[in-house]
Order: sequence, then structure tokens, then C-alpha cells
Amino acid sequence: MDILHRRAFLKSATVTGVVALAAPALTGRAAALTKSITVASLFGDDKPETKIWFKIRDLVEAKLPGQFNFNIVKSGALGGEKEVAEGIRLGSVQASLATVSALSGWVPEVQILDLPFLFRDGAHVRNVVQGDTGKELKAKLLAQNFVVADYINYGARHLLTKEPVTKPEQLKGKRIRVIQSPLHTKLWSAFGTTPIGIPITETYNALSTGVADAMDLTKSAYAGFKLYEVVPYLTETGHIWASGVVYFSTGFWSGLDDEQKTVLQAAASEGAAHFNELIVADEASSIALAAEHGGHVVQPEERAKWEEGARGVWTDFASIVGGTDKIEAIRKIV
Repeated sequence: MDILHRRAFLKSATVTGVVALAAPALTGRAAALTKSITVASLFGDDKPETKIWFKIRDLVEAKLPGQFNFNIVKSGALGGEKEVAEGIRLGSVQASLATVSALSGWVPEVQILDLPFLFRDGAHVRNVVQGDTGKELKAKLLAQNFVVADYINYGARHLLTKEPVTKPEQLKGKRIRVIQSPLHTKLWSAFGTTPIGIPITETYNALSTGVADAMDLTKSAYAGFKLYEVVPYLTETGHIWASGVVYFSTGFWSGLDDEQKTVLQAAASEGAAHFNELIVADEASSIALAAEHGGHVVQPEERAKWEEGARGVWTDFASIVGGTDKIEAIRKIV
């Protein structure tokens, strides 16, 4: 090999070596720039609560390839809603869904969305959360380290019992599992029950062992937790529309640049709309599944009595949620 060819070869080898040495460093830097998102879901792959995060993940990846790694932890492995909310506040969990009921301990005002028999249907709920009330509640939640990207609707809550219950007086003396929320406790106390706050992940066992006799829940979650095995009767009261949020931890959110925030916000809103559509279909399939396993849907009698018993909650919580005038204004929204 002559001198010129030897110099060319050495130069080429040197460049190749530098590139080879640099490659791991570049790969490591790219990996360091990828943000990890631990997402908590109470359910498995087949339920809307998890499917929404698959949707959000795919939307974000399409816009910002390689910038985020979604670690979706399913089936309540990170705890119930309260435990996950604490994780969001502390930053150990970066994203999840929550019913507003689960966040009422930090922001009592969100209970306006839980007032029994206030909302006519899902469209009524959506019009309220997209308006001034929704904006006000987002700001209050942000002050408690919850970044709310959008609202979701889990569907209406219904009464679940071990034997048919059609009239409110049939509930007297029963122990009823409730969300750990003052409003839910007040509601069921009005019907002569003994409310017991139990995390949703422990509810099946509480019902099967007799710690609780009844509870209320959405149709989708009724089947999701196989509760038809222990409370086979669903009384279609539709007393509360279970509003929820798609939310992130402030520590995680504040570490994003403007483009990332915009993309995540848009993906979360599209995911929320997708979730609401999935819930409608999931409710129908959930009731069909419950029926296959001995579940029954019954209609309440004397609905006026149900509403009368619940109306005291409006009075007791008016000062907490913004006043009687605010409640009446929401009731009239079309």
C-alpha cells in the first residue's frame, strides 16, 4: 500500500472509529430526552378507562415520535382513585383518570357535578363542563397540583343490591358502600342507610363478606369489577352522572415544552371524546354480560320519593359548591 493510500485508509478508519464511539453517546442522549409517563388505570385492556390511554399514546406518538414512553399500569395495580390521586400530587404517577368525587377532598367545589338528580343526561353534563363551571373547577384543581386536560363522563350511577330494591324505604338499615366523599355519605344517609367508605378495589370482597349490603356505580364499572356476582340487582336510578377528568401531575406537566403541552392537550381532548363514545357502547355490553351471569335490571318506583330524599343534599352543599343560584342556573342549562 503506497503512502497516499495508507493515509486515506487511516483517515477513514479514524472517522469511522469516532462515529462508532459517538453512536452510544448519541443514543443515550436521545433516550434521556424521552419522557416517561406512568399512567394508572383501574381496569384491563378491554375497558374504556384503559383504551383512552392507548388512543392518547398513539396520537402523541404520531405527532412527537420517540419523545414519550407511556407506561400504562392496568387493573388497579397502583391502587384505587384516592391512592392514584395522591401519586399524581406527589409525582410518582404522571397521568390517570379520576371521578370528580375522588378529588372532592382537595377541591370540595367539584361536588356540584355530583349533585343528585341535577343533570338530565350526558349532553347536559357536557354543556356544563365545557362552560364557565368547567373552567372554574379546572383552576381550583390546578391549585391542588392536578392539571386537568379535559372532562369525561363515566355514565350515570345506579343502585346495586343483593335483592330487588324499587322504593327508597327498602334501603333502611342497610350498609351501603360509598365513594369516600361527604356528598355521597349525605345522599345515602338520607335514605336511612349506614354509608361505609370503601375503595373501589376492595368493594367486591366487602360485599361478598357482608361488610356492605349495597352500593352504587356506573353500568360499565358494574361489569368491569364483576359485581353482578355479589350484588346481582341494578336499580336504574341514574341519580348521579359520574363526571371525571383526564389529568396529569403538575411536576410532569411543568417539565414539558410548549409544543409537547399542546400535543398532549389535544390528544387528551380527543381521547376524552373517544372515551365518552366507548362508555355508551360499553354500558350496553356490560349489562348484557351481567345478564348472562344472573344480573337483573329493575326500575325504581315512586321516583318523586327518590328525588325528594336526595334534594336535601342540594341544600346542605349549596354553600360549598357556589350557592343555590348557581345550582339553579346549571339545572336550566340546555
